[in-house]
Amino acid sequence: MSKVTFKVILTSDPKLPYRVFSVPEAAPFTAVLRFAAEEFKVPAATSAIITNDGVGINPSQSAGDVFLKHGSELRLIPRDRVGAADRCVC
Repeated sequence: MSKVTFKVILTSDPKLPYRVFSVPEAAPFTAVLRFAAEEFKVPAATSAIITNDGVGINPSQSAGDVFLKHGSELRLIPRDRVGAADRCVC
C-alpha cells in the first residue's frame, strides 16, 4: 500500500508551526484532519483544512485524492477563525 506525505501548517499560530506526516493513500481524509488537529492540540470538530490558496477541502475524500488535487502542503485552521473579522460596535 502506498503512502502520501502532507505538510500541515497551523495558521492560527503567528509562528506558523508545521507537522509532516505520511498516511496510507486510501485513508479517509477525515482521519487526516483528526490526526492533524490532535498533533496541534486543537479540537478536530471545529477545525478545517485549506490549501495555501485558501480553498477549503472536502474531508469526504481519500488522502490520495486530496494529495492529487491539492498537493502536499495544507493549512489547518480552527473554524472559529474562518471568516472572523473585527466587528464594529457602533
